[in-house]
Amino acid sequence: MKRETNRVFVSSMGIISSLGIGVQENLDGLIKGMSGIGPIKQLKTRLSSELIAGEVSYSNEELIDISGMKSTRGVSRAALLGLIVAKEATKDVELHDPSIRTGIIVGTTADSMTHIELYLKDFLSNDSRNEFIESQDWGASTEIIANELGISGYQTTINTACSSAANAIMTGARMIKHNLLDRVLVGGTDALSKVMLNGFHALMIIDPEVCKPFDRDRKGLNLGEGAAFLLLESEKLTLKKNAICELSGYGNSNDAHHLTAQSPDGEGVAMAMELALSESGLNAKDISCINAHGTGSENNDLAEIRGIEKVFGNDAPSFSSTKPFTGHTLGSSGALEAVFSILSIQHQLIFPNLNFKRQMSETKLIPETTLIPSKSVHQVLSNSLGFGGNNTSLIFSKLVI
Repeated sequence: MKRETNRVFVSSMGIISSLGIGVQENLDGLIKGMSGIGPIKQLKTRLSSELIAGEVSYSNEELIDISGMKSTRGVSRAALLGLIVAKEATKDVELHDPSIRTGIIVGTTADSMTHIELYLKDFLSNDSRNEFIESQDWGASTEIIANELGISGYQTTINTACSSAANAIMTGARMIKHNLLDRVLVGGTDALSKVMLNGFHALMIIDPEVCKPFDRDRKGLNLGEGAAFLLLESEKLTLKKNAICELSGYGNSNDAHHLTAQSPDGEGVAMAMELALSESGLNAKDISCINAHGTGSENNDLAEIRGIEKVFGNDAPSFSSTKPFTGHTLGSSGALEAVFSILSIQHQLIFPNLNFKRQMSETKLIPETTLIPSKSVHQVLSNSLGFGGNNTSLIFSKLVI
């Protein structure tokens, strides 16, 4: 049974990815089945001739213009991406009402790494104060976004690898449910960097072609970049206007199995989904579809499939990974996919798992491969799985007030 606490509603959202800027451009790309993964152009790296990625197709200078920032000294690309979508998510909101307790919680994996090469080169060549010293703090983007928007209340940054943004969303929901905040901007931002690209390449889990999650012949992931934010509000605020949907459940678990891999038995993934179901008061059969984490790596997809089987059996709801559209945007991926989950509810659509061809030998489950119009997308479960086995599941529900 669902706990008797404050309900949490999503009142607005914003997003930027390799599909474009804003909710509408991303929705258009999902509907058209257009992948944003392609040649690396903005990040200057020798690997651009070998690898592809889901890169936002704007230079830092163009992002500065779009963001409207006046002073950009020491501001990272991740901060620019985050600010652009934070403004989209709050464009119709008065953030300066002192009677409304407002906070911001941001998830990121690589924010402080985007300029680390410049910092190191400068540090070795002179002893002057480098403009990117402050941005080595993982909370730098959070502080920049909060200052630009005028959010002076609670703020924090979460880094749990690829479940960072999902955990930021969960943390914000808990703050509202326990009457610590009335409204909180939650989500994540991450930009491509040489450190992350080289690191994943060294792990040999990057596919040189467009990734194919849950396919028998999957070879790995494609990195991406982007940001997304949801504005969560308490019931007393939402009743004053129309909300988009309800964040009805969430759950987090940790496999404690391996530094960079999920437990292959799927126990941790299953636990996160079961906790989210318990929090929401829903049963497994109530879930309309699953936005799977589905990176395209061998371990990740197998662990998630086994987790889905443990919770739903062989009669699982429709599921798909949207990472072949955007690439794996690391710490921000849970926020991007939260937006996609909400779009599924708003437009009654189940988005396809691009590039899937051959069923995995370990399971009978097959992801959806075409865009599915539906009249019954009421509850969407979104999974985010991070290094170290940090698993988070969120449940978004069609609005019922």
